[in-house]
Amino acid sequence: MKRAGLVFVPTPAVGHLVSTIEFSKRMLNLSDRFSVIILVMKSPFGVAADQPNTSQPVPAASHTHIKLIHLPTVDPPTEFESVEKFLGDYIDKYKNHVKDTIINQVLPNTSQIAGVIVDMFCTTMIDVAHELKVPSFVFFTSGAAFLGLLLYLQKRYDQVGKVFEESDPDSIVPSYINPVPTNVMPGFAFNNGGYISFANHARRFKETKGIIINTLVELESHAVHSLFDGNENEQSQAQPHVYAVGPLVDIKGKYEVQSNLTKVDKIMKWLDEQSPKSVVFLCFGSSGSFDETQLKEMAIGLEQSGQRFLWSVRQNPPKGTMATPGEHTNYDDFLPHGFSERTKGMGMWCGWAPQVEVLSHRAIGGFVSHCGWNSILESLWFGVPIVTWPLYAEQQLNAFQMTRDLGLGVELSVIYRKDGGDFVTADEIERALRRLMEGDGEIRKRVQEMSGICRKAVDDGGSSSAAFGSLIEVMLASLKTKSG
Repeated sequence: MKRAGLVFVPTPAVGHLVSTIEFSKRMLNLSDRFSVIILVMKSPFGVAADQPNTSQPVPAASHTHIKLIHLPTVDPPTEFESVEKFLGDYIDKYKNHVKDTIINQVLPNTSQIAGVIVDMFCTTMIDVAHELKVPSFVFFTSGAAFLGLLLYLQKRYDQVGKVFEESDPDSIVPSYINPVPTNVMPGFAFNNGGYISFANHARRFKETKGIIINTLVELESHAVHSLFDGNENEQSQAQPHVYAVGPLVDIKGKYEVQSNLTKVDKIMKWLDEQSPKSVVFLCFGSSGSFDETQLKEMAIGLEQSGQRFLWSVRQNPPKGTMATPGEHTNYDDFLPHGFSERTKGMGMWCGWAPQVEVLSHRAIGGFVSHCGWNSILESLWFGVPIVTWPLYAEQQLNAFQMTRDLGLGVELSVIYRKDGGDFVTADEIERALRRLMEGDGEIRKRVQEMSGICRKAVDDGGSSSAAFGSLIEVMLASLKTKSG
């Protein structure tokens, strides 16, 4: 018997693809009625989003019922008003390719399409689902609180018709426990192109049969419940049902970029020699980097703190480009004079680092992070408390939520705009690291408790497994309706 097809359209970025694959694997483990087809776009930023691991170029190949289809290349937009609008316009160019691929390559090999699941940036593909008369769902790869913010921003824009200004007062956003300061709003909230792009995405979310979020109710209970309560009493279009199915974490690090396995072995060997929970890991994601002045200050702060450290250091891309950070060829360009000798045996610095493997190591006692949502979920899964240093996108909001709403992180910085010339001093870094590693342990205790809760949520009978079950029932019901 042919399985019903679930077509995924992820944003062309490694983090989004990895979450999609983890979600797909979980779906297939829970039901044998589906096969998964992931339509892969080429990244407009010069990154092979479909090849996150050079030693494993097709990460889904190990699962019989997951298939990746690489879509034809399209030219990126020639105009650039904001990253968000640029990405949205680029993805829109793939619409005909997605429709043609479903008709010509998916439908002939499946009994029928059970649903088109579009990433949070790919809402233009909802039109394809409408044309093919199949249900659509949104896969939201960030947290429930940020989803609530997007819905709030869309409603606000419809009411006042303008972007934020730095002088605006705090906002009462239903998905956050505390009022949200204007200065932790993402950069896109202050420019027309980015704001309108996200407002349009949020508006289109409401056209789908459901919004699937990479979170768990126990972590974001306030945010998730605010979404259920969202607009029940309003005359506007009702919000689709929300399914909190996370954490969707690549706990084995199978899809991480690995440019040099010898370097990975060196990192893991060094960690093996350290005491349990004695090392602070500094890592800022695939796009996180700093100029040499800030890097030098980080080194001074690390040395002053007296903590053991593993520091993933990336080089800023050339100004005016959208390239990803590169590797430093000479660390002496930014390390303080004599730093290497003074910290010998206490610390290790490297370029890219295998984040999941490192976080899961017994030696890691803290994580200085850019607060990308995947990184937050990974840190919680492994029970490693975060020191927040957000850099871009919604990371300031994630840092605000982790430290002030949930009490699950140590606040080094919540308000940080690299492009705005913000700077974190060595003394601030030292204080945050000492608080994390030598403090009263309350945050560490809460994070370790949340680690257990995360694991229970995805087990049989857990909240996320139950949400998966409800989602599968909805998808199967749509198939019965069509066949009937």
